[in-house]
Amino acid sequence: MTTLDAWIDAHRDAHLDELKALLSIPSVSTAVEHAGDVKHAAGWVRDRLAEAGLEARVYETEGHPIVYGEWLGAEGAPTVLIYGHYDVQPADPLELWRNPPFEPTIESTPTGDILVARGATDDKGQFYCHVKGIQAHMATHGALPVNVKVLIEGEEEVGSDNLEPFLREHAEMLSCDAVVVSDTPMHGKGLPSITYGLRGMAALEVTVTGPSHDLHSGLYGGGVRNPLNALAAMIGSLHDDEGRITIDGFYDDVEPLSDDERAAFVALNHDEDAFRAEVGVADSPGEAGYTVYECITSRPTLDVNGMWGGYIQPGFKTVLPSKAHAKISCRLVPHQDPDTIAKKVAAALEAAAPTGVTVEVTLHHGASAVIADRTGFAVQAAMRAQSRVWGVDCVFTRGGGSIPVVASFKNILDADTVLMGLGNEDDRLHSPNEKFGVENYFNGIKSTAYLLEELAAR
Repeated sequence: MTTLDAWIDAHRDAHLDELKALLSIPSVSTAVEHAGDVKHAAGWVRDRLAEAGLEARVYETEGHPIVYGEWLGAEGAPTVLIYGHYDVQPADPLELWRNPPFEPTIESTPTGDILVARGATDDKGQFYCHVKGIQAHMATHGALPVNVKVLIEGEEEVGSDNLEPFLREHAEMLSCDAVVVSDTPMHGKGLPSITYGLRGMAALEVTVTGPSHDLHSGLYGGGVRNPLNALAAMIGSLHDDEGRITIDGFYDDVEPLSDDERAAFVALNHDEDAFRAEVGVADSPGEAGYTVYECITSRPTLDVNGMWGGYIQPGFKTVLPSKAHAKISCRLVPHQDPDTIAKKVAAALEAAAPTGVTVEVTLHHGASAVIADRTGFAVQAAMRAQSRVWGVDCVFTRGGGSIPVVASFKNILDADTVLMGLGNEDDRLHSPNEKFGVENYFNGIKSTAYLLEELAAR
């Protein structure tokens, strides 16, 4: 009988060509002009799930389609639900890409070959590892050691508005013992990781209005409150000089990091110099009293994601704008409620507004933070599988981002999620020249194949 490793290695070229084909589909979920590409990607994923040996179909939603596949032939064995998303971020700015973003390109680097394309690591490359790992079992054994359900959506990058209703409507179909998601990075190159915590999210948009129309800055400047100046001062008041958020009650529900947890973070040896070099900054002040790693993974934040108003085209137009706008997001830690925090931020902005302007705040999507049980059977199985593949002990990390569906899986399906990252921290997700290591791809396939074996050991 052909072994899993032998089958995976024997079909390397085919595995890579399939991923390239998926990456060549510009499934940008936020762009109306790519709606047809998103639909095409859903059909492509369905067909590959069927080829892997699953019963697969596409479910239409009010937005983009959801792809589902299952194999339930392992009587008495656990059931695992694998989640991923086939939609991707826009590729802008195009001029910063070394090659067209939807023409996947293999590049050689000192640390190994990489596959460069939009969606390479977020999340097409990572979820497709699972598809090929499943297929490896079916091709070599004609069956899977556990029951497997696969759910791949097309709206993760735009808030997954239709996913939770789908989960509720199909809760019985999706019932499982554990969920596996690969949409996070490993802690370091060649260092497999299980992310046991994710931050939540509260998002809002603020508009500050002054005069009824744009004014000549020479004729009216100094006599009318400038909304952009006002908004800048309002936002500036939300932090103190030590990086702490000044909003009343913002930290009320924040649970302090334990000494054991902080010691474990130190043991991860997060390289702050490498971190600054990778993002291109000379300093990383963060919140006083916390390391950079703690700040980016385990402390709440408030950041301006965009700010605009007035004249921003080339050249000059000396205008005093009528309106100023900003988009603000907060990353949250366990026990912070997204809606409560968003309302506190809105109230603080309104209270900080000077006379002469009005403030309108619109609340957007939110997500709760998640902490997983590190002793759960699925987490331990994933650690064993990753360690087998990479030849080193798997480590626990916390992630600074948000995956809202993880909380939904717990609330609706009563299933804990294993965050088994297969990419690297420097994979440039959401940025030009996004990449996925070729070694990561093939080891990710093997990790899935081994994970199914390890889950069966329960």
